[in-house]
Amino acid sequence: MISEKMRPLVENNSVIRVMFEEGKRLASIYGAENVYDFSLGNPNVPAPAEVEEAVLETLREEESTFVHGYMSNAGYEDVRETIAHSLNERFGTAFGAGNILMTVGAASGLNVILKTILDPGQEVVTFAPYFVEYGNYVRNYDGKLVVVPPNTADFQPDLEELAKRLTPRTKAVIINTPNNPTGVVYSGKTLKRMAEILREKEAEYGHAIVLVSDEPYRELAYDGVEVPYVTKYYADTVVCYSYSKSLSLPGERIGYLVIPDELQDGRDVFTAAAIANRVLGSVNAPSLMQRVIKRCIEKGAAVNLEAYNRNRNRLYEGLKECGFSCIRPEGAFYLFVKSPVPDEKEFCSRAAAHNLLLVPGSSFACPGYVRIAYCVSYGQIERAMPAFEALAQEYGLGTTEGRA
Repeated sequence: MISEKMRPLVENNSVIRVMFEEGKRLASIYGAENVYDFSLGNPNVPAPAEVEEAVLETLREEESTFVHGYMSNAGYEDVRETIAHSLNERFGTAFGAGNILMTVGAASGLNVILKTILDPGQEVVTFAPYFVEYGNYVRNYDGKLVVVPPNTADFQPDLEELAKRLTPRTKAVIINTPNNPTGVVYSGKTLKRMAEILREKEAEYGHAIVLVSDEPYRELAYDGVEVPYVTKYYADTVVCYSYSKSLSLPGERIGYLVIPDELQDGRDVFTAAAIANRVLGSVNAPSLMQRVIKRCIEKGAAVNLEAYNRNRNRLYEGLKECGFSCIRPEGAFYLFVKSPVPDEKEFCSRAAAHNLLLVPGSSFACPGYVRIAYCVSYGQIERAMPAFEALAQEYGLGTTEGRA
């Protein structure tokens, strides 16, 4: 009964979602406080108080037909203008309402822009490790995902390998910074060189290559690390943003696309993207949440970054003390830890015996590593440390034998 396109998705359901369900099962057996689920990037930090205020103010002060009714497929113009003004103040850009398209979160935004630009058989390049759904999103429009192997030295994109994988069929490149699953922020130097390569290939192939910057973790950066704004490096850029992490609103599904005037055929792309928003079935982003986002921007609402930073420091230092190897994340809320054995799925299975739920790196096209999401309570991290220590001891980590 189900379609042939859906069969492999059913048979290979997301490992992350499977681990999430396993966490609920174990919690029913051992108690939630004794299960250490680090599998899902589901923010545990509450939404800022300004969100609730904005919801109540919107419902009290604005007419219901305005709050709950249809609007342009691109979203409310005043909301889009507010977002554009905020971006201009923060990043020195020159956007207007006509450059902002409201979407049902980042996932919908990625699907909207891919439907807008992809023809069957065209290629989209991305860098491992990458968010697993990218492949599904590209295949939704009969495109082909081309993967650049990971640079495990520092997890900055391997630009030499990028150049080798660009072909006349390349229509887009997807980047994700701050990165899921590594927490790495792509540097200005990296983006500048990437832009040079893409411009060279555009000239060679005679068509635009769109750089799609997937940025749901933009506001989650630590130690004063700057997250460069990609449109300032490369004209043919589309930015995909979500408030899921920056305001702890993952279930509300609200975000936007930035489609700059500098993008080749930018006005036509914007018009087509608004239509794609409609024909994909979203029609428009949730009307109430659009009004709420406008007020949150005006109020300067921001998530409690210090809570994530505290978690990051405790988990990173604790794992290093146990003998595990990982880079210190600059952003997002993930640690990407090297497995002590080549088969990281085996390592995840042994971790599960200690009620530690970790995601294998092969889910992100980077085997030999595991992802640990630290968007959990600080108490869970503290309770989990003895389990991590016991797991490390099983592999002889932190000992002369384990370091050999």
